[in-house]
Amino acid sequence: METIDLDQLRFPVGKFVSPETITEKDIQGWKYELAQFPRKAQEIVSTLEIHQLAWRYRPDGWNIRQVIHHCADSHMNAYIRTKLLLTEDQPVVKPYHEDLWAELPDTTEAPVEWSLMLLDGVHRRWSLLLNHLTSEQWARTYTHPQYGKVYRLDIVVALYAWHCRHHLAHITQALKAGGSY
Repeated sequence: METIDLDQLRFPVGKFVSPETITEKDIQGWKYELAQFPRKAQEIVSTLEIHQLAWRYRPDGWNIRQVIHHCADSHMNAYIRTKLLLTEDQPVVKPYHEDLWAELPDTTEAPVEWSLMLLDGVHRRWSLLLNHLTSEQWARTYTHPQYGKVYRLDIVVALYAWHCRHHLAHITQALKAGGSY
């Protein structure tokens, strides 16, 4: 019997590692990933049948529908947090229980197209905003009380570029598993 590496299934692109140094090229690459994410998500799920949206990427993990809705929830929060840190002096952001949000009816029952539309709009606006920032703005921060950490905007953008890759890999993984989890 084949052993399943649950950590590999949970983090198919590896865990996020905060970069020690950041170049302009890094930032441009992360902005590009954020801008491309809605299109990539749309391409992956657009041909899926309803039953395939229930496929999970790992045992006890979210299904494809939940992953898409989670991305919309998470990226809307990230966009709002970006605006807060640009307009307030080191704001404290509000955490949310993503695991509980993933169990609400708008996540478990709503068509994925609704969240794909949200992702498209949020990422367009977020990308426009990020493309107009000064170097001083990239260094602005917020405090995340759940983790007890201060996050700089450039690190947040790196994290969300990773988040895009992370969840696209989850969807691909669920499709490869063909509903076996």
